[in-house]
Amino acid sequence: MTLSRISRRGMVAALLAMAGASGVGLVTAEDTERTLLDRALGVFKPLPDTAHVDDYPHSGARVELGRKLFFETRVSTDGRTSCATCHNPSFYGTDALPRSIGVFGKKLPRNAHTVFNTPLLVAQHYGGNRVSVEEQAMKALTSPFAYGNKSPEEAAEKLRALGYQKLFDESFPNEKDAVSAEHWGVAIGAYERTLLTPAPFDRYLKGDRQAISAEAKVGLDKFISYGCAGCHNGATVGGNMFQKFGLTEDYWKATGSVEIPELKGRDKGKFHDTGKEEDQWIFKVPQLRNVAMTPPYFHDGSVATLGDAVRVMARLQLGRQLSDDDVQHIVAFLETLTGDVPANFAQVPQLPVAAFAAK
Repeated sequence: MTLSRISRRGMVAALLAMAGASGVGLVTAEDTERTLLDRALGVFKPLPDTAHVDDYPHSGARVELGRKLFFETRVSTDGRTSCATCHNPSFYGTDALPRSIGVFGKKLPRNAHTVFNTPLLVAQHYGGNRVSVEEQAMKALTSPFAYGNKSPEEAAEKLRALGYQKLFDESFPNEKDAVSAEHWGVAIGAYERTLLTPAPFDRYLKGDRQAISAEAKVGLDKFISYGCAGCHNGATVGGNMFQKFGLTEDYWKATGSVEIPELKGRDKGKFHDTGKEEDQWIFKVPQLRNVAMTPPYFHDGSVATLGDAVRVMARLQLGRQLSDDDVQHIVAFLETLTGDVPANFAQVPQLPVAAFAAK
C-alpha cells in the first residue's frame, strides 16, 4: 500500500496490529495513539526555546554583529567566501553540493551540514574536531579551505579596515581590543545560537496529535521499532554521539563513495583528526532536523535522495532491507522535522562600507 492510498483508518489499523501483538486485552485507537506518543517522548525531546549558554553571554548587538559577519566575504583571501557560501539561505543552511567549495574554488573534503540547530550538537564537523560553533567560526578564519588567512591577526586587521571597529566595541564593551578572531567566533556563535527551527514534530511531542499525518505516525513507529532511534534521538534527532559508519559492511559498498584526494583515500572519519586506529570509520551521527531539505546525503554527498539514504542506513547500520512502504513511511516521518527558515537568516544584512582611498 502506498502513501497516497493509506487512510487514517488504515493507519490506526496498522498501529493497532503493532500494539496488539502482545495479546494483552483490547487495545483502542486512543490507547495506541497515547502509546506511540509516550514511546516518542521516551526517545525524543522538543527543541529548546534557546541555544544560549552562560559561557558565551549574548546581547542584541552581538547577535546582529554575528549575523553581519556570517555573510561577510571580504575577510576571506579571495574576497568572495563567507560562512554563507557553504550555509546558504536558499538551501536550508547548506550549499546543496556533494562536497563544498571554499576559498579560491578549493573543494572541501566533506559535505556541509546545515547550520540550523548546530549549537545543540555534541561537537562540530563530522570528525568532531571543533567543540562549539564559536571555535568552529574562529578557526575557519585560518582554514586553507574556508577563509585562508595566514593568521588570526591578519583577519582582525581586515575587519578594522572594513569599518567593523564600532560594531565590535558595541558588542564587546570594556574590552581593550574588541576586534579579534576570538570575538569574531563569539559573535558568529551568538548569531548561530538563534538559528533554531521548531517543526511539526515538536508540536506533536507537546501533545498536538494532529500536528503530523497518519503516514508520519506509522513512520515514527517504524523509526523507533527498527532501531533508527538508537542513534538518532534527542532534541535534534541525532548529532549527540559518534558511531561507526558501516556496522554490517564497508560503507562505500552501499553509498558508492569514492576516494578523496585531500584525505589520501577513503574518508576514515574521526581518524583524520586523532590518528587513532580505533577512530577509523567513526563519524558524528548527523542530526535529522530539516533532513528532507538538505540533500545530498552523508559525509561526501554520495547519495542523492532521502529515500535512498534511509535504505542505506538500514542496510549499513541495522542489517535490514526495507520495503518500499517502510521507506515511504519513514520519509513521511522525517518530513515532519522540517521547520521554517529563521527570519534573521532568510534576508542578507546590510554590511559596513569602508572608506578606501583611490589608488
